[in-house]
Amino acid sequence: MAEAITPRTPLTGKVALVAGATRGAGRAMAVELGRAGATVYVTGRTTREHISEVGRATETIEETAELVTAAGEAARRARSEGGAAVPAGCGTGIAVPTDHLDPAAVRALVERIDREQGRLDILVNDLWGGDVHVEWGKKMWEHDLEKGLRVLRLGVESHIVTSSCALPLLIRRPGGLVVEVTDGTAEFNRRYREPFYYDLAKSGPIRMAKGLAEELPEYGCTAVCLTPGWLRSEAMLDTYFKVTEENWLAGCEQNPHFAISETPVFVGRALAALAGDPDVARFNGQALSSGGLAKEYGFTDVDGSAPDAWRYITEVEHEGKPADTTGYR
Repeated sequence: MAEAITPRTPLTGKVALVAGATRGAGRAMAVELGRAGATVYVTGRTTREHISEVGRATETIEETAELVTAAGEAARRARSEGGAAVPAGCGTGIAVPTDHLDPAAVRALVERIDREQGRLDILVNDLWGGDVHVEWGKKMWEHDLEKGLRVLRLGVESHIVTSSCALPLLIRRPGGLVVEVTDGTAEFNRRYREPFYYDLAKSGPIRMAKGLAEELPEYGCTAVCLTPGWLRSEAMLDTYFKVTEENWLAGCEQNPHFAISETPVFVGRALAALAGDPDVARFNGQALSSGGLAKEYGFTDVDGSAPDAWRYITEVEHEGKPADTTGYR
């Protein structure tokens, strides 16, 4: 895997909480923060002893923490070989099993971070896990109500609980960054992201970032929303397209537009670049994308490309044009 672009300001000494870091974008974002030197608390419901309702035992928060630490160690070695002094312990992953719909559990998590680190600089709300409850293709009144409300709890309420508990620690120091993670840019999500409950769940984080952006600046803190493009998550590869990362292009035989997809590392690098930008406040309240930030910061995906998925989906796929990523990655 190609090395990440180093952020403008290394994150050594910074403390991050990536809520929902078991797999996919959350895992990659945690790893890239660790590579940049942050101490990263990673949370989720799937551990080596317990499987969440998502039902994927192959990804755990313990493994994510190990990947964070390994990335941090590799970065420290590289920087040391280059003559830079890097404090021990930076770039470390710490796994804390947490159900973010349980306020008591989230308070305990934040109290632990405070006790062990005395600060929180970066909060990433990547909580989801609702796909298993979405009844695709059904009208609002046809969709099972209990499942629909569970989608909203997992995709909206969990973010609210986490921010409510964690922001008092984050705002103690100026420079804090809150990142809400969703699927879709603000422009793209103006269209209906059917079905009904999915649409609400993926619009919510954009609005939450906008609201927090009004309340955080007096503390010197920033809130943004961030989306990957067409994410080649573990489930997208092995469940939906039945391919591996090594032969992912074979998935284009099922859907040729899959050619615009990106690895989770791409959005991880987007987050690390944001977190390391001393002028990140210029994005306060905005909904950002991995493809858009690649143009801003100059990072790439692991294959050296920079897919601009949402522009492609809008201009090519939704216009019914033949799949052609020329000019989009």
